[in-house]
Amino acid sequence: MQKRLECQVSGRVQLVMFRDFTKREARSLGIKGTVKNNPDGTVSVIAEGDEVVLHAFLKLIGKGPILARVDGVKGDWKEPLGEYKNFDILYE
Repeated sequence: MQKRLECQVSGRVQLVMFRDFTKREARSLGIKGTVKNNPDGTVSVIAEGDEVVLHAFLKLIGKGPILARVDGVKGDWKEPLGEYKNFDILYE
């Protein structure tokens, strides 16, 4: 079943290659969506794909890359909108 996961990741998640890690993991799992840094130091992730795969992805981003320290992941499950073709980093 296809789902959409919107989450906010907190901790030491900026300047530690977190967005690149998230993009690589998402693409390897066939997940579509976006990742971006937020002004408050958190990272936002929107991911669409198979629900089982998204749960595995959630575990991966809950750990993050080696230099990161993930303190928390707040997520909401929604119905997918199908608006993404790939998984990309947003630079805003």
